[in-house]
Amino acid sequence: MLIRQGAFTDGGRLLKGALHTHTTRSDGACTPEELLAAFEAKGYDFVALTDHRKYNREQFGSHLTVLPGMEIDVCFEGTRGNGRHDFHTVCLGPADGGDFRQDENFPSFDIRTPEAYQPMLDEMHRRGCLTIYCHPEWSHTPVHEYAGLKGNFAMELFNTGCAIENEMDTDNGVEWEYAIDSGNRMYGVAVDDCHCIEHVGHGFVRVNAANKAKAILDALAEGRFYASCGPEIRDFYVEDGEAVLVCDAADSIAFSCNGMPKHVTYAGEGEGLKTARMPLPHYAAYVRAVVIRNGKRAWTNPIWLKECR
Repeated sequence: MLIRQGAFTDGGRLLKGALHTHTTRSDGACTPEELLAAFEAKGYDFVALTDHRKYNREQFGSHLTVLPGMEIDVCFEGTRGNGRHDFHTVCLGPADGGDFRQDENFPSFDIRTPEAYQPMLDEMHRRGCLTIYCHPEWSHTPVHEYAGLKGNFAMELFNTGCAIENEMDTDNGVEWEYAIDSGNRMYGVAVDDCHCIEHVGHGFVRVNAANKAKAILDALAEGRFYASCGPEIRDFYVEDGEAVLVCDAADSIAFSCNGMPKHVTYAGEGEGLKTARMPLPHYAAYVRAVVIRNGKRAWTNPIWLKECR
């Protein structure tokens, strides 16, 4: 039996997209028009404009598909201006903007417990948004606090702004697996979280969808994508008890199941590794893979094999 990860089911061209960006509508340095032009110049197909606490449903004249959205946040009580301990969430969609007004504002507020944030997430989901849990390392928020949040379809594995400015959130794969192992089936994304032009084009998703907002959002919700900082993945599947990954030339390919030690294959000297295989252990609830080339990573989403605990 063959199980192919959803990004690779039809062999077609995958869209390139940015899911977390900021403009002069909040604390970004570029206007929406400037930022969208910068992404278009780098070959992107779609961009979500996710300014802080201010919903956007405008296209700003761009040739790109612009996903509606925003970023919302809360702080744990006592941390404003006194260090950092917070939840940030990117909200994407709905495709037509739903009942959100352009520039609808969602002020930040303080919480005492993680559970106090859930009603805000529930409201976003009720109104048709997909939600992404953002930059856990930068937020100084341990996995046991955000793993219990219900309804997030994904979390950030890589965040350009945090990586460049703070050397944080460069690979949150271990935390991701902790969240999955606790019963939360989140996907993984790479984003720029760009606040300036230098942040554009370092972290992205490749999505198996038609280039329309609803099709892209549906594909994201179904996990038909992978995340990357550069390496290109061509196929990922399980067949006859073995996981197989195919990619452009890589330095290494690592498979991971249930947070157990990774199974790593390395390229030979002067060679580029283009495929790797791993026999699946009997206990594997899922398998995922990470490709590394010149220090940059790409992450598959998991192939689910059985229910996680």
